[in-house]
Amino acid sequence: MPELRWPRSLRARLVIMLLLTLLAAQGLSIWIWQRQARQAHDETVISLGRQLAYSIASTVRFFGQLPRDYRHIVLDQLRRMGGSRFFVTLNNEHIEVTPIPDSAIKRRISAAVREVLVSELGSQLRPEVEFAFAEDLRVFNNNTRLLELPPGWGHHSLLLKPRSSPIMVVQMGLKDDQWLYLATVLPTPDGALEAEPLSPAQLWSIGASTIAVLVVALLWVRGLTRPLRRLARAAEMLGREKSHPLLPETGSTELAALARAFNLMQTRIRGYIRDREQMFSAISHDLKTPITRLRLRAEMIGDDTQRDKFIADLEELELLVNGALRAVKETALNESASWVDLDAFLEQIAGQYTLRNRSLMTYTCAIRGKAELHTKPLALRRALTNLIDNGIKYGGRVDVRLMADRAHFIIQVRDFGPGIPEKDLDRVTEPFVRLEGSRNRNTGGTGLGLSIVKSIVNALGGELRLRNHHAGGLVVDVLFSRQPAR
Repeated sequence: MPELRWPRSLRARLVIMLLLTLLAAQGLSIWIWQRQARQAHDETVISLGRQLAYSIASTVRFFGQLPRDYRHIVLDQLRRMGGSRFFVTLNNEHIEVTPIPDSAIKRRISAAVREVLVSELGSQLRPEVEFAFAEDLRVFNNNTRLLELPPGWGHHSLLLKPRSSPIMVVQMGLKDDQWLYLATVLPTPDGALEAEPLSPAQLWSIGASTIAVLVVALLWVRGLTRPLRRLARAAEMLGREKSHPLLPETGSTELAALARAFNLMQTRIRGYIRDREQMFSAISHDLKTPITRLRLRAEMIGDDTQRDKFIADLEELELLVNGALRAVKETALNESASWVDLDAFLEQIAGQYTLRNRSLMTYTCAIRGKAELHTKPLALRRALTNLIDNGIKYGGRVDVRLMADRAHFIIQVRDFGPGIPEKDLDRVTEPFVRLEGSRNRNTGGTGLGLSIVKSIVNALGGELRLRNHHAGGLVVDVLFSRQPAR
C-alpha cells in the first residue's frame, strides 16, 4: 500500500486544511443540529403522550362508570358512528403484546403515560403501556390480529401511512374482571417515536453548500498564493535575466512588504554586478597600456636571460588580463530566452567541429522524443563550445551524449586526456585555478575555462558536475531541469 505523503506545495496544504476544517465544522454543526432536533422531537412526542394519557383516563372513567352489560352496547354504537381516535375493546383476558425494540424514548413515553394515568385514575388499576407494530398487534384475544378485522370495526385510524408507525397499547383491568384495551397512534409529525436521521434532500443540501464553499476557498487560495508563485519565479530568473521586471507590490500587507524587499534586493544585486563588471573591465582594459610600455622597456634590457624572463612574466600577465576580459564578456547574458531543441542544437555544434576534423567530436542522442529547453541559445553555445574546446585541448577528442532522467536533461562531455586528481575536482571550476601537470599555464591555460562554463551554466539555471571516467579522461555533466512543454 503506497505511503500517504503530506503535500509540499503551500496551495495544496491550504486547500487540505480548509477542507478538513470545513468538514469538521460541518460535522460539528450537523451533530449539534441533530442533537437539538432529537431533543425537540423527544419533548414533542412525550408531550403528545401526556395529552393522549389524559384522553385515555377520561375514556377509562367513562367505561368504568357504565354497567358491565352496557359497555358492549356503547362500543357498538361508537363503531356505527365511525369510531373514535382510540381503538377500544373490552376483553376477558390480558392480551400479550409483541413490543417494538426497546429505546430510551419508548421508556420515557411509557413512563409519562403511566404517570398521568396513575395520577388521574389511581394506582389500583395498574395500567400497562406498550408499543407494537400494526402487523404484530392482537385484539380481543391472543389469537386475533388487528389486520384480520373488517374495516367496520373502526381500526382504520391505526393503519394509516406510514405503516411502520408504532401503536401505543394501554391495557387496564376494571373492577369486574374485564380488561379495557385501548390502542392509538401518536400524532407525531413523522409518525415515528425516534427522530429521523438526515433525509437525502438534507444531505444533498449540505453537500452542495460544502462544495460551493470549497470552490470559493480554492479561488481564494489561488489568489493568495499567486504573489508567492510570482516571487519564486522572479527569484529563479534573477540570475538568468538581467532585464527581468520588478514584482508588483500588491496583495496583503505582508506579501506587499515581501515583494518590496525582494525588488530592493534585486535592484541592489543588479547594481553590484553591473558595477563589478564595469570596474573589472576597466581595470583589465587599463592594464594593457602599462603592459605594452613594460614590454617596450623590456626589449632594451641588455641581459638576454633577464630580458626573456621579464618578457615571459609580461606575457603571462597579459594572458591573465585577456582572460579576465574574456570572462566578463562571455558571462554577460544579454539575450532573451527561447525554446531550444537540444538534439538539433548539439547536432549543429557537432557539425561545426566535424567540418574541421571528423575525429574531434562524436555526438549521440539517447533520448526518445523531443528534448526542448527554454534557455538562452547563444550563452548555452558559448558554454558548450568552451567545454568541448577544453576537452579537445587536453584530450585530443571528445564524446558528447544527450541523456535524460525523470527530472533533468543531461549533456555529457567526455574527453580522453589524463583527467583531474580527485582532490582537485571541486576547486578546478574556481577562477584562475590552474592545476599542475598537463592542465597548467604552460599549455596556454589561464584557469578561467571551466570557471566561465560554470558561471554561464549556473546563470542559465543549470548545474555542472565533474568526475573522472573509469577508463581515463574527464567527464563533465551539464544538467538542466525539465520544464513543462510549451
